[in-house]
Amino acid sequence: MLSRRSGLTFGAVALAFAALVATSCGSKEPQPVAAAAPPPPPQLTDPQIAQIAYTAGEIDIKAARLALSRSRNKDVRNFANEMIRDHSAVNRQALALLKKLNVKPEDSDANRSIQAEANDEYTKLSALRGPEFNKAYADNEVAYHQKVNGALANLLIPGAQNPELKSLLESGLKIFQGHEQMAEQLAAGLH
Repeated sequence: MLSRRSGLTFGAVALAFAALVATSCGSKEPQPVAAAAPPPPPQLTDPQIAQIAYTAGEIDIKAARLALSRSRNKDVRNFANEMIRDHSAVNRQALALLKKLNVKPEDSDANRSIQAEANDEYTKLSALRGPEFNKAYADNEVAYHQKVNGALANLLIPGAQNPELKSLLESGLKIFQGHEQMAEQLAAGLH
């Protein structure tokens, strides 16, 4: 069971992407025949997709840096260092690709929502110390990677038009799926 404080980016990603998929998920209740179909989710451009992916990586890097400053647990610190290394590497690749394509990342409502929610959750996590912090951080990382991986697989990758961006997102998804498994192991070891 996830703690209430385990939402550093889980809540942010869930909120932003819930808005994107809400209109595409049909109600399970029967609809009148004359009812209009719900509008499709907003289409994100490649520069907006790149910005969302970059922001998600930066949010996890920030959480990992907080873990390094708060935790003395060897496993938590090793995990945090790996998050910094991997997310930084993917973000560098994304920026290099955008530079090559002469594309500037573009902000969007979804990206602003992710960042605002993450800032609120970061404040909550910042108030914790010791084992309580370790548990909340680990639980958050599980939830975070589940949501980010779902968003990558179901929204960002299918929405990307540029083949190189799509390929980078697919590579990132494979790495982040590994992170999800590592976070689950970390969380299980702390309970």
